Amino acid sequence: MSANEATPFGAMAWADLTVRDATQVRDFYAAVVGWEAVPVPMSGYNDFQMNLPGTDQPVAGICHARGANANLPAQWLVYVTVADLDASIDACTNHGGMLIAEPRGMGSYGRFCVIKDPAGAVMALIEPPKPAQQSPPKDKH
Repeated sequence: MSANEATPFGAMAWADLTVRDATQVRDFYAAVVGWEAVPVPMSGYNDFQMNLPGTDQPVAGICHARGANANLPAQWLVYVTVADLDASIDACTNHGGMLIAEPRGMGSYGRFCVIKDPAGAVMALIEPPKPAQQSPPKDKH
């Protein structure tokens, strides 16, 4: 996922997998599908950005189930871009879904949360950062 690329609202923007042993799973996907791992420094360990073979193009992430990710299920988690994370969370809970990971910042990528739909399927919602409020130019007269 690139912080500089805009994903249309409603589109899948990213997928990652959170597991107890991300290093083992990283090696599995490198062997099975050819992805190449780039370490992503965390607090005292690395998660992994998985790139298309021979490129710098990221296609997925493989993360350790630690810290804020400790309770995420070990399944591929897709991230869908939404215009307003708080409104989407309200709509989720009002339509029989459940918030399973509270909203939190993701640096220059914006904010995200993890929800569960009424059937039990899980996905992440991500809201891109809001454009900085700019002051109007000052009149020079």
